[in-house]
Amino acid sequence: MKRTLISSLTALAVTGGVANAQSFELSSPDIAAGQPIGQRFVFNGFGCTGQNISPALSWKNAPADTKSFAVMVHDPDAPTGGAGFWHWVVVNLPATTTSLAQGAGTADGKLLPTGAQQIATDFGTPGWGGPCPPAGDPPHRYNVTVYALKVEKLELPSNATASLTGFMVNGNTIAKATLSARFGR
Repeated sequence: MKRTLISSLTALAVTGGVANAQSFELSSPDIAAGQPIGQRFVFNGFGCTGQNISPALSWKNAPADTKSFAVMVHDPDAPTGGAGFWHWVVVNLPATTTSLAQGAGTADGKLLPTGAQQIATDFGTPGWGGPCPPAGDPPHRYNVTVYALKVEKLELPSNATASLTGFMVNGNTIAKATLSARFGR
């Protein structure tokens, strides 16, 4: 069943360090805040048997001075010694972008807007890498965040890691909105 829910708990719009009256919002017809992520979006490998399809995302009310967007999906509960696990990293989305279709996170990026760049996830490849926490762990949180950036393009090396990209994204963020869902097995 498709659900649309705007994450009001974690959406944040900040401009110059002051909360913006207009709320930057992220929503998805495929995942709902605080709810389990469907099998269709789960990784296919490492003992998981999902279809590894990226969920559809849409956002609105970005600040007027937004020059590009980035989307990052992170599991802060992954047992990695504190770093968490990056499941999808997309940068240089044009400022005119307000959504990504279901399945846009293919490794080749053909379904992304022109100019968008995917960074290798912690699975070691670009593109969507769905949830796949260790069996028996409590459900993990998956934070899907869209960032409104003050630059048209992030200049990243071709071998940029998700962590370096996150550092550059956060250094250029003027607003962000997050939708957090969960998955366990």
